[in-house]
Amino acid sequence: MSKKFALVVGASGEIGHAISSSLADAGWSLYLHYASNKDSVTSLYEQLVSTYPEQEFMLLQADLLSADSVDELVASIFSIQSIVFAQGHSLYKGLEETTLEEIRQLFLVHVEHPMYLSAQLTPKLRKNLNASIVFVGSIWGDTGASYEAAYSAAKGAQHAFVKAYAKEVATQKITVNVVAPGFINTKMNEHVEDETRHMLLDEIPAGVFGSTEDVANTVSFLVNGKANYITGQIIRVNGGWYI
Repeated sequence: MSKKFALVVGASGEIGHAISSSLADAGWSLYLHYASNKDSVTSLYEQLVSTYPEQEFMLLQADLLSADSVDELVASIFSIQSIVFAQGHSLYKGLEETTLEEIRQLFLVHVEHPMYLSAQLTPKLRKNLNASIVFVGSIWGDTGASYEAAYSAAKGAQHAFVKAYAKEVATQKITVNVVAPGFINTKMNEHVEDETRHMLLDEIPAGVFGSTEDVANTVSFLVNGKANYITGQIIRVNGGWYI
């Protein structure tokens, strides 16, 4: 049986870690992308190599702020059946205080270069009987958040791209979807004060925050051949916070 390969963009992050572990457990060989956090992704790599010796794992570095770096990433990828975009950063700042450079960086990392990377890898994806692209979006791409206007706009653009590209490649048996988390317990959300956390929990019908595993399990469902008729969708993983 031939190996199936997935690229996890942003494998060094907490959600990227969880997704990589979930996919490896399902039998995938992985290209593990990172931008700068080499120690984190190396630890993940060593763990996966030890646990799944019959699969292949490769570390790939690329700065998604650089088009040249994205081209180098594309050149390093051969066989591939799935791309998962779990990279990116948030920006908690009023729009009046947000610089043009900060806005540009958000769109480069979340939208422009992922779109370009998807386009460059689509010819390799369509060599498979079925293939998939999954973006880890955000609840704020759906509903928006004050003091996160630039981030919300980038995530909203990401969601819109997925809906459009899903139609473009549907006849090629490539699915394109978004997994849109609500509040997930990660270091990125450590800045949220306890009082605000309690207020948020009151708004979430499930009464708990999400975990990285909740996101990873949804991604795994979308890429593991059980969702081949699901495409162009925003799959909300938010405990009923936004419906």
